[in-house]
Amino acid sequence: MKKRVKVLSFALAGMMMLAGCGSKESAGGTEKEGDKVFKVGITQFAAHPSLDAATEGFKKALEEKGIKVEYDEQNAQADLNNVKTIADNFVGDKVDLIFANATPSATSALNATKEIPIIFTSVTDPVGSGLVKALDQPGENITGTTDNHPDGTAKTINFITEEVKAKEIGVIYNSGEQNSVVQVEEVKELAEGKGTKLVEVSVSTSAEVKQAAESLVGRVDAIYIPTDNTVVSALESVISVANSKKIPLFVGELDSMKKGAVAASGFDYFDLGYQSGLMAAEILSGNKKASEIPVELPKSLTLVINKQAAEAQGLEVKDEWKDLGEFYEGE
Repeated sequence: MKKRVKVLSFALAGMMMLAGCGSKESAGGTEKEGDKVFKVGITQFAAHPSLDAATEGFKKALEEKGIKVEYDEQNAQADLNNVKTIADNFVGDKVDLIFANATPSATSALNATKEIPIIFTSVTDPVGSGLVKALDQPGENITGTTDNHPDGTAKTINFITEEVKAKEIGVIYNSGEQNSVVQVEEVKELAEGKGTKLVEVSVSTSAEVKQAAESLVGRVDAIYIPTDNTVVSALESVISVANSKKIPLFVGELDSMKKGAVAASGFDYFDLGYQSGLMAAEILSGNKKASEIPVELPKSLTLVINKQAAEAQGLEVKDEWKDLGEFYEGE
């Protein structure tokens, strides 16, 4: 009789221990996947409208996908030293994912980690800059979106040569930005194919941009600015020269066009960032790895002509231009 009581006591104690363990787990020991808050580091190379819009699009996509995120958002202010420090800090903080906005930010992130997933955007040449092996076969921990639509630059250069009849095109860029070097080479090839000469002026900082623009006066019939972070951050100084000297100014993206350039062939960077955000959602939800997601191009492309800027820079706006794209008349 005593022996039976002893056995029952041990059995009861064991059941209580199991029940205790179960209650602890259900009380919060195991976090439901849908309740998890991911830590995402955002490294943006510089502050200007296109990059800002891409970051907002990225966040919006994650929000709409129901992914809960705590952001650590950092802006390098176009300083390469800052870019490296930001990437290293994200790795030290063990973030769940890095969103790299612009080529320098993406390069530094990839140099800092081969384990944390990286999603990039606003990158002109992902392959040439060494970020991915191929657009359809990115690296083990990186993928994203490129802002280099294969027809984008060609549309703008065709407009400059065929509608403006420019024989010399000035281009201002930072030769230290790989994305800009790639674009300038493309512009040069396109221009020469139209019998047009390209006059290149390189800068190292935004403080040099106005002087570079002034150096083109009397030498060119039009100016083209690629999606160069250094130059775009000081675009107002180029617009000022273009307006005062009646030199038509063209740019590589729509946000800069809205500031006061004649035309750009582009897309909404918010949409490009949104595409990147959808990629991040796939990774954070565990559906895919970065290596399984091909790099994506912009999904739309439009030539947009700024009528007010055209008039300010000495061009007569033609009605037939609406057949080439659409007019922008200010907000």
